[in-house]
Amino acid sequence: MADKIATREAYGNALAEIGALNKDVVVLDADLAEATKTITFKKKFPDRFFDCGIAENNMMGVAAGLATTGKIPFASTFAMFAAGRSFDQVRNSIGYPHLNVKIGATHAGITVGEDGATHQCNEDIGLMRTIPGMVIINPSDAIEARCAVEAAVKYVGPVYMRFGRLAVSVINDKPEYKFEIGKGIRMAEGSDVTIVATGIMVEQALIAREMLLAEGISAAVINIHTIKPIDKEILISSAQQTGAIVTTEEHNIIGGLGSAVCETLAGVCPVPVVRHGIEDEFGKSGPAKELLEHYKLNAAGICEKVKLALSMKM
Repeated sequence: MADKIATREAYGNALAEIGALNKDVVVLDADLAEATKTITFKKKFPDRFFDCGIAENNMMGVAAGLATTGKIPFASTFAMFAAGRSFDQVRNSIGYPHLNVKIGATHAGITVGEDGATHQCNEDIGLMRTIPGMVIINPSDAIEARCAVEAAVKYVGPVYMRFGRLAVSVINDKPEYKFEIGKGIRMAEGSDVTIVATGIMVEQALIAREMLLAEGISAAVINIHTIKPIDKEILISSAQQTGAIVTTEEHNIIGGLGSAVCETLAGVCPVPVVRHGIEDEFGKSGPAKELLEHYKLNAAGICEKVKLALSMKM
């Protein structure tokens, strides 16, 4: 397994690499280039980088304007500001006219750590899911983050990409790995339960699978990197095969992956679904790893939810 790298780091590197291949790619930031890692692009292409200052709402409007001229703007800031503070502009200036703007939202989830509840955005996926036509990608590692940027450039329309601050393991360094917007990835087969994971929880789901296997429980693992449009086919087929689902995400259990999976299965294949994530509460200030333990966003926490799901099977 390769060294750990934060998905925000991979985002910055990908922008610089892809920017060299596509002159229409421009990057905007809200005075956070060092943190969002768009500084890498800025150093390489200073004439295509725009620091909009601490004015995120205005930045979204500028990105929308650039998109109307044929540019492919990547508007970058913390998830709390991109999805929370700028929701009005993202909805009305980008989503409503379905403009070709890409939003790079870094420092998402609880792993912002010491910055505390005001900066730990555990609601952004829920907010972005409500905007018609918005594609939402939540990569699990650096490889998937780079693929997300590549796919976003090719896709015509608004895309919200969610990146983290914490360095995470590379888990997709396999020759057969293939990224496609709207297509989930079956990471492991299983017969008793399906663990549907997104973002940094995909690695924990794979660890949980091994722990469960030692107890005689066979768990399938699916990586849903695209929350919207979600891969209905892979979810329905796996629900039919295993009869129980556990979703896991570094996000509020309301409005995120868990909600999307429940909505997908309810009218087609209603099986027990147990949601694992932030239990509808605000975060706390503290080291990222300690916060993950506190909120049970780990393999052990997933195993608990799996056993609950199994107890609900008919």
